[in-house]
Amino acid sequence: MTSIRIDGRDCPTRPGLNLLQACLEAGADLPYFCWHPELGSVGACRQCAIRQFSGPDDTTGRIVMACMTPASDGAIVSIADEEARAFRADVIEWMMVNHPHDCPVCEEGGECHLQDMTVMTGHNIRRYRFTKRTHRNQNLGPFVKHEMNRCIACYRCVRFYRDYAGGDDLAAFASHDNVYFGRAADGTLQNAFSGNLVEICPTGVFTDKPSSSVYTRKWDMRGAPSVCVHCAVGCNTIVNAREETLRRVLNRYNADVNRYVLCDRGRFGHGFVNATTRIRTAMRAIAGQYVPVPVADALARFADMAVEGPVVGIASPRAALETCFGLHTLVGPQHFCTGLTQHEQACAELAHTLLRGHPGPVPTVHDMESADAALVLGEDVCTTAPRLGLALRQSVRQASFHAADAAKVPRWMDAAVRTLGSECPTGLYVLTPAPTDLDDVAARPHRGAPDDIARLGFAIAHLIDPSAPAVAALGDEDTRLAEHIAATLMAAQKPVIVSGMQYGAPALMHAAASIAAALARRGQVAGLSLVMPECNSMGLAMLGGLPLEAVLERARNGDIATLIIVENDLTRHLSAAMVAELVACVPNIVVVDHTLTPLCQHAELVLPAAAFSECSGTLVSHEGRAQRFFQAVFPAAPIQAGWRWMQELARNTAQSHPAGLTTWRNLDDVITALARAFPALAAITDAAPHADYRLDGQKLRSQTYRASGRTVIRSYISVHDQPPPASPDTPFSSSMEGAYTPDMPAPLVPGYQVSPWNSVQALNRFQNEIGGEMRGGKSGVRLFTGGGGRDTPDAPHPYSTDIPPPSAPSEGSVLVLPETRLFGSEELSMLSPPVAARADAPTLRVPAGPGLPTHMTLHLEDGPHVLPVAPMVGLPTGIVLCPAHMVARAFHFPCRARLDMADGAGGGS
Repeated sequence: MTSIRIDGRDCPTRPGLNLLQACLEAGADLPYFCWHPELGSVGACRQCAIRQFSGPDDTTGRIVMACMTPASDGAIVSIADEEARAFRADVIEWMMVNHPHDCPVCEEGGECHLQDMTVMTGHNIRRYRFTKRTHRNQNLGPFVKHEMNRCIACYRCVRFYRDYAGGDDLAAFASHDNVYFGRAADGTLQNAFSGNLVEICPTGVFTDKPSSSVYTRKWDMRGAPSVCVHCAVGCNTIVNAREETLRRVLNRYNADVNRYVLCDRGRFGHGFVNATTRIRTAMRAIAGQYVPVPVADALARFADMAVEGPVVGIASPRAALETCFGLHTLVGPQHFCTGLTQHEQACAELAHTLLRGHPGPVPTVHDMESADAALVLGEDVCTTAPRLGLALRQSVRQASFHAADAAKVPRWMDAAVRTLGSECPTGLYVLTPAPTDLDDVAARPHRGAPDDIARLGFAIAHLIDPSAPAVAALGDEDTRLAEHIAATLMAAQKPVIVSGMQYGAPALMHAAASIAAALARRGQVAGLSLVMPECNSMGLAMLGGLPLEAVLERARNGDIATLIIVENDLTRHLSAAMVAELVACVPNIVVVDHTLTPLCQHAELVLPAAAFSECSGTLVSHEGRAQRFFQAVFPAAPIQAGWRWMQELARNTAQSHPAGLTTWRNLDDVITALARAFPALAAITDAAPHADYRLDGQKLRSQTYRASGRTVIRSYISVHDQPPPASPDTPFSSSMEGAYTPDMPAPLVPGYQVSPWNSVQALNRFQNEIGGEMRGGKSGVRLFTGGGGRDTPDAPHPYSTDIPPPSAPSEGSVLVLPETRLFGSEELSMLSPPVAARADAPTLRVPAGPGLPTHMTLHLEDGPHVLPVAPMVGLPTGIVLCPAHMVARAFHFPCRARLDMADGAGGGS
């Protein structure tokens, strides 16, 4: 531990920091703009000027930029020095020369880093009286709003977008003092992380465009910690609400998962909560029409159904653990279905088994950023797990960091480190059927069919450990590639192997696990990560249950009188024919969901469930991390959490229910019962403090101390104040009344604000170390971390021997694989208007070539599908990609099918 002296105060600090970071960690208020913990330092804004002294006898010192100066042991600095203060005041006055006086109408107002820094420097009088420079704003698409006149040229936006996120369609255009940050021409920002510009930008240049239509000042919105529901990574978020409407989603820092960054699907996919497809009242089919009915009537009708025969429940991988467990308790384990097909469930359970039994660690997303070698085996992580894909993009910088260490250049000196790393080799290998967004940073992208990629993976495992099964009939080119990858992985200190369920090929996951196990047997710390498709796929795999085919078979045999479908659109899992058969064979169907699905039109009863922003619950990420999300919106009755509907239904049946289903009072009771029934999930009780948690004897506030307006909102009804709504499931007060401190438990932080920091930069005050853990501990709990199958001399870790044969072309057919898209494939986000606007039209991706027709007919098990054709450069011959969200998964991907030219289509065949 080193120490520096700041204005006469000795402050311990860490080695390797710059003075700006050291001062901030010491609790000092030092202004800055261009520096960011994830981006490092470039010294562009000159705002963090301080005086540094050479020693105790130096009374003069010199002005230095804190972000560009190492914090050496014993350094003596002054932030309060008059000349340094004057320098900082002059700098911000220059920056404000062309900045408009539009704080009252700027959407960044109240959470603007520029406002905070202007106040901090004492610049409160404007002397500039001449014409300001003006710019034309651009239309940057449905996510980000552009107001270039507010720019102070800190360069954060392009550094994040181009250097960190890998985008190439945003740049700085400059002539003399006229600097413009935007695109060469109007158009949608293409990078998957463009929405982070909203939080990265310290001013109001880039703002949240969807939020603009429902704009509310920060201090008038209620906040709650939450978890993203649009993939299995489990990124932490903050949801903001006003007038019981979800207004926006922000990034919530988790040192192990998303850290400072969210993908655009997670940031803007929340629109389904406010969509017209929401179910807001109980409905019953009467004479072929759906009419709203009182809840009592709906429950009475269910009571009649329950006496007609067996009740079976279908759960969902997008539903919270508590809701799935409530259904499990209601119908019993013998009648509980996971809502997955047999193939999907087998893949999910295999992923859980492989990760839990892996002899090495299951890496966090942050761990992957520091991997010095990474192999992606048959998974387009940029679409199935975008934040994980971004972490792998950062992993290629490890070589540049080692080069910087050798040259004694601090890692935070961003431009110098990137220059040193420009010629460094990358340790990332991407082996997938189709091109990915990681190809530009990969050492050697490789294309092939899933079985061929799996064979390559098994060959790599055999080269690392000769006791692993050998692969017969491997081509010379594949052999050379396997040798090269194996050598890279064996030379690495922190290798990571990534695969997943995208292509429905268990062999890919077995191959990835074999490589990781072979490395572990050599004594290397090798991480294994397996991506799953939905936000609670792992949790549902740990619960277990019947597959959908078993439910369909029971229905055919007349063994189901009532079917309860909870938060699951079965048309995304079963073919139209299978869904029709299921509907025809089941007399009574009850749908409990927050969003209308095609099954609703066949249901006898439809009951409105709460969305993720309207209730509290637990999700388990693909790495086995259980995390709690909390309620921010209090919807009108009868909308309630799914497990509460299970409780209501249980009270209207004559049978008894284990685990005290009808006596649960709040979410904590559900979690306690769940932990008792499923020991593997018992640790979820520690995912967050219970609802009875109090800080200094008070509930936690969910609004800022400046919140106001409860009476104003209802003034057209009554001028009498109304008590704020309350939830028995959370420790939050849904108002400005309550406790709030940077030391509060990390899972309960509803927003960042510590005077004089009102922007997201206030996060610095909530961290023990900037870029490190939160003061309030970790958010969530790992249910498993790997190491469950460590080798012993008598019982070495077993390898899979199920090596697939080579994928051979078939006359008259093509190999059909699902195409997962960042925008368009995920169910809920497609109900959000801005995300729908970013989704491309469904197309059949075929290998690029001359004479392609405009449309082709793909003959699958559920019938012919006529699709427009889109050529894809790099797609291997004999493989086509079909939109995963268009065709049900009744057949197993990958599959073979006939492909014909559609009637009337132009071009060749």
